[in-house]
Amino acid sequence: MMRHAGFASCLLLSMATAAAQQAPPPSAMTDIATISLDALLQEERQLQFDRFDQDTAAALGAALVARARSASRPVTLEIKQGDTVLFAHAMPGASPDHADWIRRKNNLVRRTGHSSYYTHNEVRQAGGDHDKLPGLDMRDYAAHGGAYPIVVRGRGAVGTVTASGLPGADDHALVVAALKDHLHIGEQP
Repeated sequence: MMRHAGFASCLLLSMATAAAQQAPPPSAMTDIATISLDALLQEERQLQFDRFDQDTAAALGAALVARARSASRPVTLEIKQGDTVLFAHAMPGASPDHADWIRRKNNLVRRTGHSSYYTHNEVRQAGGDHDKLPGLDMRDYAAHGGAYPIVVRGRGAVGTVTASGLPGADDHALVVAALKDHLHIGEQP
């Protein structure tokens, strides 16, 4: 899985040019300005693995299911290593459309190297439309929260963990909470 560091910069420049030519409707940016991109980047640096394999995916998947079940959330969950699905689960009430949302969010994470929620906020804060990313076909990419890169220290991104079915911020929060649980981040000694 490759990170494309220059992609986000080029994307932001294209968005700024497009935004200058046609301003988005006022409601398109009202809820995003308070999200700290620095905090999201710090979160990505913090939520990394020492190793990742099928057993890790199963344990992380179980944590995701437990969180979704306790909150009665009708989500679909997927964990991939490269192109291989290591874990997949649809909660009762989940829509078959979630699979396509997962595919599109994962494509974005693989393209940018960042969580789909980070890219969503980065685009919105730059004045762009997260549903019309320059150079990307929105049938194959989705800048909505819920997909997160699986990063192994010393190796880089090796996969994705994704939730779909809730508003983007909630999908992101579900994944982050399960990652923190699994990695024992935020626990008191």
